[in-house]
Amino acid sequence: MEFNEVIQNRRSIRQFTLQEVEQDKIDQLIDSARLCQSAKNRQPWSFMILKGQEKDIVADMMMESPNTESKEIFGYVNTVKYSAEIIKRAQLLIAVFQVYEEEWFASDLLSTGAAIEHICLECANLGLGSVWIGDIWFNERAISKYLGCDHLNLISAVAIGYPAETPKPRPRKSREEILLSKKS
Repeated sequence: MEFNEVIQNRRSIRQFTLQEVEQDKIDQLIDSARLCQSAKNRQPWSFMILKGQEKDIVADMMMESPNTESKEIFGYVNTVKYSAEIIKRAQLLIAVFQVYEEEWFASDLLSTGAAIEHICLECANLGLGSVWIGDIWFNERAISKYLGCDHLNLISAVAIGYPAETPKPRPRKSREEILLSKKS
């Protein structure tokens, strides 16, 4: 696919087929993240590929969070249960970690977000579907410990598989709505 097509066709996929994701495609996803730019070339990310029961246990652990009640968080209804169900439907989950260093946290977080976006764009390029899962953060300490990574911060995750849906594009703000002009 042409790069512009990849950007325009990328969607958050929440329904997946049962087809397994081939190892060569998983390798390509990790390589696309590995090659991402990062602040001061720190490359602060680490990734773990989860499948089957391990992936499902992580989804169940998300539900054990004390923050899973239906209440508003930052103006949105908490969607942890919905995100856990998506993870269970996906064929694999890439857990995204980084080392916590307070003085580098903001720039490392931006760099890690860019690596996650590389994964999502490469999924679209390879004919895979993905959805970026931020809700994993609600029980990140327990999940990190279960995965043997309690020395790292679990930043986010990406649920991946072959898409079983073709969602229409979501509304986007216009260029005029997002461009600022310097005020005199």
